[in-house]
Amino acid sequence: MSLSFSAQNVVAGSVLLGAIGGTLGAFALLRRQSLLGDALAHAALPGVGLAFLLTLSKSPLVLLGGALVSGIVGALAVLGIARYSRIKEDAAIGIVLSVFFGFGIVLLTHIQKLPAGNQSGLDKFLFGQAAALMRKDIVLMAIVGTVVIATIALFWKELKLVTFDRGFAGSIGLPTGPLEIVLTAALVVTVVVGLQTVGVVLMIATLVTPAAAARQWTDRFGTMVVLSAGIGALAAAAGALASASVDALPTGPAIVLASSALLLVSLFFAPQRGLLRAFGRERSLRRRIRAENLLKDLWLEAEREGKPGALVPVPILMGKRGSRAAELAHTARGLARRGFVARDGGDLDLTAAGRIEAERVVRKHRLWETYLAERLRLPADHLHRDAETMEHALSDETLEELDAKLGYPSHDPHGRAIPRTHAPARALAGSGQ
Repeated sequence: MSLSFSAQNVVAGSVLLGAIGGTLGAFALLRRQSLLGDALAHAALPGVGLAFLLTLSKSPLVLLGGALVSGIVGALAVLGIARYSRIKEDAAIGIVLSVFFGFGIVLLTHIQKLPAGNQSGLDKFLFGQAAALMRKDIVLMAIVGTVVIATIALFWKELKLVTFDRGFAGSIGLPTGPLEIVLTAALVVTVVVGLQTVGVVLMIATLVTPAAAARQWTDRFGTMVVLSAGIGALAAAAGALASASVDALPTGPAIVLASSALLLVSLFFAPQRGLLRAFGRERSLRRRIRAENLLKDLWLEAEREGKPGALVPVPILMGKRGSRAAELAHTARGLARRGFVARDGGDLDLTAAGRIEAERVVRKHRLWETYLAERLRLPADHLHRDAETMEHALSDETLEELDAKLGYPSHDPHGRAIPRTHAPARALAGSGQ
């Protein structure tokens, strides 16, 4: 697809804005200042209106200059309110956002009533007009991007420390105030240059959405910043190209939609934090818990009967936990395939491997009850429920440490023997399959 010169400007400007916004958005997200960008974008609106009223000029340089001044005032207002009053930063952001935006709307309404107001085009700053980008705007964005990236690279260690632990940064002598002003100033400039592309209302999406998407893929801050910039640039390119292909699709909303789509992909498919991975882990945990409970119930029933190899009817097992027949049968089939359970008609029994795993679960349960009784002095009737949960959470290493701290007890608080097993554990995560 060949692009016109104007469309090339739109794509280039959008990609630059996406990369810059994604980079700064990573800092804003981790500093819990995601809404600061939104507040600054809204705070810039009165500056646009005042610049027009004072000069009656529609020059982008004049209007963006007014937006820059107004954005700086808004940023200082947020920092000042949060630092010198009892109002918290999130409330300060909300105050600045609503007051400045309300003032900006009043100014725009007044301007529309002026003789030259209808032709001012200031309403384009609300939702952006990327089609109006010119080559000089691209050069300005490139300069801003270069300055922002260079500043972050130059003060990388200091900015990272302030982002994660401002108190510690101050305690070792770093100028936390000036460093925060550097980040805020970079954010103000980025917001101002982005107004013409996505507008006041949608500017927040170019800052927060790429950073939120990048956070799903990594736990390393440096990698997150690079990913956030890349996602922002990719979303901007996709939105700009889609807008160039579809006449009725504005560039700003198209960029936001593309960015949102990438965020949804990240939320669902990220390898460690993705919802599908979390669902898989939860499902695997539920299967393991059902398998361990069934093994333990078989072992306890055999202990009660005094017959280690006794067959246990399925209805008895169902009654112990109120399990559904289909669910218990599914778990039993999985354990049988893995060699933990033997089936004889409608009855179940533990194999030698199954008894070892069951003893491991029972040992965890009874050792934890012993710990609660001896160290926390809980009464006997308060022990079982907590042990029912912890028996599935304790690792073998923690179990051995717990056993040693308790002096290797032979019986639990109820007088029941604590099993001793030294065989290696076998995975039960897939026993319900």
